[in-house]
Amino acid sequence: MSSGRIAATDWVIALGVAAALLITGLAGRHSASPLWLLGCALLTASGLALVARRRAPVVVLAVTGLCAVGYQAAGFDVPAVAYLFAVYAAMRSGHRVVTVVASVLVLAALPLAAMISGLHDTGEAFARARGALEIAWLIAAGAAGEALRQAERRAKEAERTREETARRRADEERLHVARELHDSLTHQISVIKVQAEAAVHVARKRGEQVPEALLTIREAGREAARELRATLEALRDDDSHPAHGLDHVPELVARARTAGLDATLRIEGTANGVPAEVGGTAYRIVQESLTNIARHSGAETASVVIDHRPGLLVIRIDDDGTATPDRAPVPGVGLLGMRERVTALGGRLRAAPRGEGGFAVEAELPVAGLS
Repeated sequence: MSSGRIAATDWVIALGVAAALLITGLAGRHSASPLWLLGCALLTASGLALVARRRAPVVVLAVTGLCAVGYQAAGFDVPAVAYLFAVYAAMRSGHRVVTVVASVLVLAALPLAAMISGLHDTGEAFARARGALEIAWLIAAGAAGEALRQAERRAKEAERTREETARRRADEERLHVARELHDSLTHQISVIKVQAEAAVHVARKRGEQVPEALLTIREAGREAARELRATLEALRDDDSHPAHGLDHVPELVARARTAGLDATLRIEGTANGVPAEVGGTAYRIVQESLTNIARHSGAETASVVIDHRPGLLVIRIDDDGTATPDRAPVPGVGLLGMRERVTALGGRLRAAPRGEGGFAVEAELPVAGLS
């Protein structure tokens, strides 16, 4: 497993191994010579190379192997401890074939290096025993690295499986809620709307005055049906039912005009890769603002401005309703929801009465870094 930085523990291990190798090498009897100095340098370099074993395990494997052969040839009978660490790191990183090939070459080269330097001339039995021990340590180091790599892989797989399970359960729960809402509310709201429409139609057909309460019930039924449909669509949103975005804002404005509000839409700047979550939040802000205007503001006109700026999307909705700075409306659930959506994207929301009367909602949504 590679890492982009060198941790303090890497330095501690590298310095510790280098010191141990050098002390072990100096404990033998050596005469001061160029080969002696070379051997000391190779012992030190072999240990210090381990500091990069996470970032470049194959390179460290090669360096420590060559150093081990080199200081054996220089007359230092020191075990290839640094190479064992390198084998462990390379196997943990998944470089199995390279590690096996390199280890076979090192095992073949070490006896030759020892023969060149005159080491291990005590007999063939000792050489075989030493070779078997070296092979055993190499197998143990490689097996430890491979075991830990497999354990980490299984842990990652288990974490990914847990995330997928949680996401699937969330999707199932969302669809369950949508079905419950549909089954429990859609029918009742449809009945109310149809009855109100029929009553208004009959009254007008007879030439009678339509009661204001009946008209209010009809409009409330229409609005409730629209809101329920939008809620169900949001709950059912997935890859096959993409969420609403900026392209659907003109539909919201046209719907507001149909309901009797003089609503206008102005788009400024040039859209350049607006992320889906930003477009969806912008849609919900416009939707909630126009709904609040129709329900509570008493406004006759409303304007929606979508301004594409460099790295920023600004949405502003103004109305000419009854709100004034000294008569600010109490924030409702819709406004709180808008604020949460904007804050989640790292943006800012301002919602307050205008000085000239009416209410203004302005949201600034960052675009850069979210695509």
